[in-house]
Amino acid sequence: MKEKLLEMLSENESGFVSGEKISKHLGCSRTAIWKHIEELRKSGYEVEAVPRKGYRIKTRPNTISPHEIKVYLQTEKIGQELTYHESLPSTQEVAHRLAQEGAVEGHVVIADEQTSGKGRLGRVWHSPIGTSISMSIILRPKVSPQKAPQLTLLAAVAVVRGIEKTTGLQCSIKWPNDILLNGKKIVGILTEMQSEPDYVHSVIIGIGINVNHKREQFSSELREIATSLAIAKGEEVSRAKLMSSVFYELESLYEQYLLEGFDVIKPQWESYAISLGKRIVARTIQGTIEGVAKGITNDGVLLLEDDDQVVHQIYSADIEIK
Repeated sequence: MKEKLLEMLSENESGFVSGEKISKHLGCSRTAIWKHIEELRKSGYEVEAVPRKGYRIKTRPNTISPHEIKVYLQTEKIGQELTYHESLPSTQEVAHRLAQEGAVEGHVVIADEQTSGKGRLGRVWHSPIGTSISMSIILRPKVSPQKAPQLTLLAAVAVVRGIEKTTGLQCSIKWPNDILLNGKKIVGILTEMQSEPDYVHSVIIGIGINVNHKREQFSSELREIATSLAIAKGEEVSRAKLMSSVFYELESLYEQYLLEGFDVIKPQWESYAISLGKRIVARTIQGTIEGVAKGITNDGVLLLEDDDQVVHQIYSADIEIK
């Protein structure tokens, strides 16, 4: 009922909605409406009530609660089922458990604060409360396990497009899964899989976005390499609206991918890639290789040509653009 009321007020945000109209639409009494309005106010919404006019939302909190996200949702699957926690060590861990318990495709785990989030190579991705988007999305693609890494690149394209759609800011992608804004990291993506040798049970896509961090919330070390959307834009960004945009872009690309394969995703990823054609240093477990990034394979493997014109296939590495 609260979600339906919020959706109704949000659709008519420029004007008032009468109590009579709400009562008929929701099938409840004026007293029940008033109680739900009070609940919205307690959740941080400023709701104006004017006799003979009705109700309207004046301001809304920058929350990522399920009912706020669903106001903006335009998807059929992704985000339709949400598990929300105010604070979690890691959304990935919860998503893995829910996937094993049979959660539907498109189920998303969200945390307003993440204290021990996972990054690549075992790094920690910390997300202070009220500033970030920390989420893990459960997908169940009917593809071979060898193709699952392609979904990391697909997710990166979806996030870049979602950010541009919501904020107007243009980001770039550094292989394989770092999203940069003005040369500084703003998004991390971690893809993990539950599978058998020839069958994928689920793919968990973890996405962390620096949305409303202030400069002083980054350590002095991180200020040189990380930023937030709010710092770049000069104003707060609606996290719920951004999440719904990312969900929409991800679902659209995912459906294309399942129908047409990675060939339709690859040129889109390359159009945002910052490292292609540039001299890079790739630090792998086996050692360091320097050369020119020539492109990616259909499996998302980076092709690096060294000074002896030997082309190396890089599956996992830290990349530094010279």
